[in-house]
Amino acid sequence: MDKQGTRDHWQYYMMLSLLGIIVCTIIAVLTKLWVITAIPIGFLFGFFLQKGDLCGSSAFSETIMFKDRSKLWGLWVIIVVGMSGFAILDLLGLVKLSPKPFFYISYLVGGIMFGAGMVFAGGCVSGCLFKSAAGNLNSIVALLGIPLGVMTVDFGFLAGINNWMRTKTLAMSDESVITVNKLIGMPYWMVALIAAGGTLLFVFLRRSKMGKDSPCRITRPFSIKMFMIRSWKPWVAGIAIGLLNIVAYISSSASGRNYPLGVTHGVMNAELVIIDNGVGHVYKAGNPAAQSAPAVSSSTATTSSSPQMKGSDKKANWWLIILVISLMLGSWTSAKMSGQFRLLPKPPDEMLFAILGGVLVGIGAGIGGGCVVGNIMSGWALLSVGTIIFGIATILSNWITTYFYMMGGRIRSTK
Repeated sequence: MDKQGTRDHWQYYMMLSLLGIIVCTIIAVLTKLWVITAIPIGFLFGFFLQKGDLCGSSAFSETIMFKDRSKLWGLWVIIVVGMSGFAILDLLGLVKLSPKPFFYISYLVGGIMFGAGMVFAGGCVSGCLFKSAAGNLNSIVALLGIPLGVMTVDFGFLAGINNWMRTKTLAMSDESVITVNKLIGMPYWMVALIAAGGTLLFVFLRRSKMGKDSPCRITRPFSIKMFMIRSWKPWVAGIAIGLLNIVAYISSSASGRNYPLGVTHGVMNAELVIIDNGVGHVYKAGNPAAQSAPAVSSSTATTSSSPQMKGSDKKANWWLIILVISLMLGSWTSAKMSGQFRLLPKPPDEMLFAILGGVLVGIGAGIGGGCVVGNIMSGWALLSVGTIIFGIATILSNWITTYFYMMGGRIRSTK
């Protein structure tokens, strides 16, 4: 089926997707097996990512390569929308906020490796997932290396130094996790309100100043068909993903994982289930193997998105596994609806760099306890100072690597 033919059948993809989402939700409600809700959440996550082409690597790199901050703005929208929703969930008592501990060495080292690796890989973890499903061969190759990198950190020869880095923590005087709201002495909901209000004010002033050139202005008449088959502005995808992250927090918490969206260990868990017969399984709250919110006092503490290990014990969280598999299905569906799915040959040297970059991305994400999704989209929304350090290190490392690897050490003119 050619590109136009695929677009002409967009209604079928949309109806099948809606039917699948409804069926999965009904089954989850009837069985109380809330891990099933990871299917529609992952599907929509992949769909939204592909529509907005919201990859962390390109969001950071394009700011210096093309002076294009639209994807960076899309990431910020995800954070602010998610933060606002998390505040409401917290006030209603629907979730227990679980910001990640401040493993200062882990976040700095992990961020540097992750930021450099995703330039070579051509994407962050979620970027490689949704681009692979759309037929990007470099991303497919990089995706093979990511779980190898993560397992090297969690179970391989880097596990010892990783555990040592996890002993280097900072905490508040009451031993609680360091967050921005605690440092400035404000409740979480108030910081979320300020962030949301400030963002809306910026948008209003920006639109007033730029008029028709505003990046937050919809320039085409709305129609369902065009909305479903065309790419979305990053801020539109950002709103959708931010709202989805709110629902994901509830679903994840009910499935034995008290944290919002995250994908790094979903990739690794999927491979772990395939290659290791001695894996424990986490799929609901109260499960004996279920993970709790991260602690800061343990020398072998893990983040809420990481497997909980006791000696050789390994745990696979099925909410994460289902999420990443469904994410790829959602991305494939979006690409098919838009006529953007295609396998294109890549130069051998690019593919070699991609798989090496994938391993580096996995190592960085393993050390840092997450990726752009878990540590920036979700971690920044929870105001964890540790994940903010990870994000800053990731962005700076990405820029430096982009400057030398992608730009040849030269600044490109935008004229």
